[in-house]
Amino acid sequence: MTLALLHTSPVHVPVFDGLRDRHHPGLDLKHLVAEELLVRARADGPEAVADAVRDVLAEAVADGATAVLCTCSTIGGIAERNAAALGVPVLRVDRPMAAEAVRARKVVVVAAVESTLAPTLELLRDESGDPAPSVTTLLVDGAWAPFLAGDHDGYLDAVAAAVDRVDPAGGGVVVLAQASMADAAERTTTPLPVLSSPRLGLAAAASAVRGHG
Repeated sequence: MTLALLHTSPVHVPVFDGLRDRHHPGLDLKHLVAEELLVRARADGPEAVADAVRDVLAEAVADGATAVLCTCSTIGGIAERNAAALGVPVLRVDRPMAAEAVRARKVVVVAAVESTLAPTLELLRDESGDPAPSVTTLLVDGAWAPFLAGDHDGYLDAVAAAVDRVDPAGGGVVVLAQASMADAAERTTTPLPVLSSPRLGLAAAASAVRGHG
């Protein structure tokens, strides 16, 4: 049984391999890196890459994937809706995180690229019960440039600094909207819970692999 992971950056490969080794030993992962999908989605909107996403997922299933996990929050919803047609579970990495986040009264969504905000807000609405939490967004200006330049520490430091500027009054949780932000949680000093998607998302996908197999 194989879990295929659709990434839009190669930085995710060692992250998810490490999580697999720690929490899901023996789980067979196949990494698919398609950086151009995020480039196009940022320029033209997620729907512009819908056909390309479907083709990548279909190829993964044809190659034997038992389930697919999309680790890009910008195109996660696009990927997820292909599950019925492909006949295997297709999951977005941030859904379990969102389900946990909406238990709080307040949610602050932190992102480094604007294209991530709308899909994340839609996901939070989808996971919200009644009453829905108050949701605000924080776009970390200047964080994406160091990421693209390979300065991962600079990227994480910028994200962590932005999180620490969130007013903790009234409680709530901080959501790191992109999987690449996960390690920034360890660099923050905020008293607020800081949620990230990789560990929770991989756990859900591992369960889907076992269930589908």
